Amino acid sequence: MDTVRLTTAEAIVRYLIAQRTVVDGERVPLFPGVYAIFGHGNVTCLGHALEQHRDELPTWRGQNEQGMALAAVGHAKASKRRQIMVATSSIGPGATNMVTAAGVAMANRLPVLLLAGDTFQSRIPDPVLQQVERFDAPSDTVNDAFRPVVRYWDRITHPAQVVQSLPHAVNTMLDPSDCGPAFVGLPQDVQAQAYDYPIAFFDERVHELRRPRPDRSELERAAAALAAAEKPLVIAGGGTHWSDAEHELRSFVERHNIPVAETVAGRTSVPQSHPLHAGTIGVTGCTAANALAAEADVVLAVGTRLQDFTTGSWTVFERAKIIGLNTARFDATKHLAMPLVGDARETLAELSAALGGFRADDSWSATCASEAAQYHAYIDKIAAADGGSDSGLPTYAQVVGAVDRLADESTYALTAAGGFPGELVNGWRSDVVHSFDAEYGFSCMGYEISGGWGAKMARPDREVVVFVGDGSYLMMNSDLYSSVLSGHKLIVIVCDNGGFAVINRLQTGQGGVPFNNLIADANIVEEVRVDFAAHAEAMGCRTERVSTVAELEAAFERARGNDRTTVIALSTDAYTWTEGGSFWEVGVPEVSTRDEVLAARAELDAGKAAQRVGW
Repeated sequence: MDTVRLTTAEAIVRYLIAQRTVVDGERVPLFPGVYAIFGHGNVTCLGHALEQHRDELPTWRGQNEQGMALAAVGHAKASKRRQIMVATSSIGPGATNMVTAAGVAMANRLPVLLLAGDTFQSRIPDPVLQQVERFDAPSDTVNDAFRPVVRYWDRITHPAQVVQSLPHAVNTMLDPSDCGPAFVGLPQDVQAQAYDYPIAFFDERVHELRRPRPDRSELERAAAALAAAEKPLVIAGGGTHWSDAEHELRSFVERHNIPVAETVAGRTSVPQSHPLHAGTIGVTGCTAANALAAEADVVLAVGTRLQDFTTGSWTVFERAKIIGLNTARFDATKHLAMPLVGDARETLAELSAALGGFRADDSWSATCASEAAQYHAYIDKIAAADGGSDSGLPTYAQVVGAVDRLADESTYALTAAGGFPGELVNGWRSDVVHSFDAEYGFSCMGYEISGGWGAKMARPDREVVVFVGDGSYLMMNSDLYSSVLSGHKLIVIVCDNGGFAVINRLQTGQGGVPFNNLIADANIVEEVRVDFAAHAEAMGCRTERVSTVAELEAAFERARGNDRTTVIALSTDAYTWTEGGSFWEVGVPEVSTRDEVLAARAELDAGKAAQRVGW
């Protein structure tokens, strides 16, 4: 067997470079780049290897390890899981900074490869800088914190293990049912050790998307259930995008005349203007989709993990039988659903063939059209430039509406957590498929700017527009600087509503008093507002401050022509929100001195009475 003597770190880099995938019929790197912040735990070995191969595997310098890994998540979403970014950190706080981002990738079923330095396998220098010691478990390090939030975890304790570990990590990240982040810990002494690796280990390998077909009996049962339905409904989840099944989904609903609703992750699976598009379902959804869900007798849930925001904490389906079409058995069988385990694109085609000429009654699609028309009329009203709030400040709905009206085929909208997901899933009415990313699986504040940086890397042809509130901006903003340094231009709209306004809404809506969410209600000596434009300008961005919707529209048009990341900042109303949605279960005290809390608890108990426990 022919071998080559390499360090562990060099072997890892060479293996990553050798992996290829197919995108739009073209072979491209499976790992197009590495986000890196170097420290003593990864600079001398892994950092040296990356420098030696900087032309084959570009390394991008981040500003914060969590931001780097969040950028990798944004890249995975924008590339439809076809390519995988690597994020590497030193040991200690650099590694633990990435745990949150690993949770984002895990919750959203996204591939990200995390490589963190680790303490010495020999333990001779222990305790080393940044080492957290476990008195009862000396083999544990902070890297063990990744175990609950990754799909694959390993620590390389001997150079030979790379030959087994890395292929398992790659295949896990590429598996449609087990897809998620992978973590590999790299002890400092092991990174430096040399080993005679088989040359064949570094041969180019091309990975293509696996498309598991459904079981015959599951397919027959699903087809029979749909064929007997009077009011069927399709729910498109994020798996629709990951399977590249948007075209097949549209063909399916058109052929069988079935309305389709979208989850947050499944947004823009179908053009918004399509007559069978019922809108977004669930807590942040619209009245149209939720009304259809309440009447539906059979629901085909495509590529969704049926999160509580999709199901209204399992209250939006009053009588529906659920068919779970998913590559993951775990998701396909939730709440006693009828499983249909398989790739979304291929299974939809086979299910359509099994249904033959079945079409839902025209009265049902007419109901969809009527409900959707009411929803659009409502959004048109609240998003209009001449609307507004009692405070006179623009609302989130107006901000979204302004960009939505100006969007073209290149526009890719991105947001996370806070108040923007509820506004964008309703107000972003694009006909461009796969033009939207709202990180709501882990609901990670701070994802927006970093995720936008990663999305722009994955899709340099798109105009990535980041919507972020002041709260999220203050949590994570340093990748504005990353985007300027790397030349990945973003348009970032920062809405300052004075704090965590949407949580203030939840707090007061459940009978509480305003406390610690808006800055004015926090324990402060003086309310000082941040000059977000000046802050972004200090990081090299083009910036504008605007006060009205008209000024925002004009600034957005100018931002399109700018040569670098542009931040547009404005103050927005903290109390005006898009209505609609459904019941959502949160913890409300059973006893309280406040009558408002007791009233909210009574509403909670009434809502819970409609919860689906299982069929």
